[in-house]
Amino acid sequence: MRAFRSLLAYALCSVAAVHAVTVYNQLPLAAQSTSTPSASDTAAAAAPSATGNYTGLAAYDPTTWPPPAIPNPAPATQFGINVMPTADQVTGLSINTPSSFYGISIEMSVVTQVLGINASFINVPFLNLMSLLAERAGQVVIRVGGNTQDYATLVPSTQDGKMIEKQSIDPNNPTGTPTIIFTDEMLYMLSNISTFVNIKWFLGVPFNDTVNIHMEIVEQGERIIGDNLLGFQVGNEPDLYLQHQHRLPGYDFNSYYTEFGQWRDAFNNDANVPQKKTMIGPSLALANPESWTLEDTWNTGFLPNYVDSLYALSVERYPDDNCAAIYAGFGPVTYPPSVFPNYLSHASGRSICAALLNSTLVAQTYSLPFIMFETNSASCGGFAGISNVFGITLWALDYGLQMVYSNLTHALIHVGGQDVYYNPFTPPPTNQSTYHQWTIGPIFYSILAMPEILGNSNTSRVVDLFANSNNDLTPAYAIYENDQLARVALFNYMDDGSDAMALNVAIQVGGGNGQPASTPAQVKVKYLVAPSVSEKFNITWGGQTFGGEFESDGRLMGQETIQTVPCDTTAGTCTINVPAPGFALVYVSDTAVQDSEPAATATFSTTALTKTVNTATIDQSVLATSNGHSGKDRFTGSTSKGSSGASRAAGVIPSLTAVFAVLATVGIFFKAFTS
Repeated sequence: MRAFRSLLAYALCSVAAVHAVTVYNQLPLAAQSTSTPSASDTAAAAAPSATGNYTGLAAYDPTTWPPPAIPNPAPATQFGINVMPTADQVTGLSINTPSSFYGISIEMSVVTQVLGINASFINVPFLNLMSLLAERAGQVVIRVGGNTQDYATLVPSTQDGKMIEKQSIDPNNPTGTPTIIFTDEMLYMLSNISTFVNIKWFLGVPFNDTVNIHMEIVEQGERIIGDNLLGFQVGNEPDLYLQHQHRLPGYDFNSYYTEFGQWRDAFNNDANVPQKKTMIGPSLALANPESWTLEDTWNTGFLPNYVDSLYALSVERYPDDNCAAIYAGFGPVTYPPSVFPNYLSHASGRSICAALLNSTLVAQTYSLPFIMFETNSASCGGFAGISNVFGITLWALDYGLQMVYSNLTHALIHVGGQDVYYNPFTPPPTNQSTYHQWTIGPIFYSILAMPEILGNSNTSRVVDLFANSNNDLTPAYAIYENDQLARVALFNYMDDGSDAMALNVAIQVGGGNGQPASTPAQVKVKYLVAPSVSEKFNITWGGQTFGGEFESDGRLMGQETIQTVPCDTTAGTCTINVPAPGFALVYVSDTAVQDSEPAATATFSTTALTKTVNTATIDQSVLATSNGHSGKDRFTGSTSKGSSGASRAAGVIPSLTAVFAVLATVGIFFKAFTS
């Protein structure tokens, strides 16, 4: 029998999250020493830190590593940058980039932990975080899919009444990904979320059976989510299907081309799918050098034959992986400090993007967006003390701007759960959700800062300035809006525990070739800083923070600070200090500030009373017609304490009016079921 409990509501409470490559059938890692990595090929769900002193959940691992040593000789700490005032004077600018460049990728199997239990029980901290992004970028793009999408089936109902139910796990599948079933409740939840915050969705389709194609998620997705649904991902990392034992030997790019065509035909022949140009592919991982490339896919005739059905082209890429710590056959386990320097270098993002330049050009030829559909610091959960520290904040911001410069349209940062290190945000464990709030990871600061760097016009064009003699520790970018210089982004990856490696960058606008500079009399500067690249929580963006572990309800804390820096009008330069480590966003005009900062941010209260039962009452006549269908045929639970479902009418999805009432009301509880 199902056990029911009333959860402390926060108003629409926090729930636990799960991972990414999504690993479920996991065993604890053996303890590791501080000097040599373990060779254990086990899982990270309860992985101890590399120090050997922590045996809890990876998302709360306190492990940190010393900052890498500054190279000898060190980069120059004083240098100049000359930026042109208008785009027509610049070579190599990117195409126009949407303000919502950075988005979120969520594994389909974990939406109940990250988004909410059902269409009427939505996690308020999640709404607050997304509201921060939407106020800066206009909208947020989120993908629900991943490995679990390939074996996910939309069903009329589940045995226990839940929105998502995990089925069997194939022991031969190295990702440990479960087969899941889900109901249209999930689609209603996505639709309801978009009513609160302007979120646009990508959905993954089941790609396990291309003979008996399951179009249900496409049909119901278009019907329920409507204009807030952008497209459908057809195939997730198909270049790894052989390695994951999802296809028979011999499967290659020609096989994927054929299967994609079968899905294209299913889209075109389905009268219940009015929007046909919504398919997304090929979403290659490019992680196996023995597999195929994007160019192999294009050479099949993929684009000329399928362009009329494509919303976008896509790829999924991580700079590294920690899979050897989880799965057998992946070689020696990576010792995290050995890869820390790789993430404190401009070369990281540049090397990833270099392999994509031909494909972004192909996408432009066919007038299609090119999307990084899933990325983060390292696949298989990231690295302890690397993926969850301030160094990754700087890395992700640099990587994101490099993707913009390389003409990608969006990049979606993957969200996991308790068993990963790299989360942008993590709900508390379920058994602590009544008293703990969310934990915001360092990489979320990158996601938050990106729309402010780009501005809100959706006309931003970015250029890599190859600053400081193209030094990888001190990169810089210029951002143009409406073809006018708006902002300059300055990075300093160095950290020696002192101010000795702080930068002083002299920016000159225009000038040269006998022409006078047009440097303004003053500029504004906003800083993203932390005491060290190894810092986990003491991170501020413009003086504001999300606090420490279990401290956030999704709202920024503190007063924003933007500094005014006077310029040397005689020399025609503005000298900007960039802390070591740190990031500085330089606004060259007041208009650039106005086009970057949100006027206001809608937030949702999470204050609640405790141990209250049945405080919310909803008109059943309203419920019966909510979301366009009768509630009497739906069942998700009961509002009667201890009941296992005596009243089906109580289990229907509340109307959006009811959901709004819940968000606005302090002290309301909802009944939720836990297994």
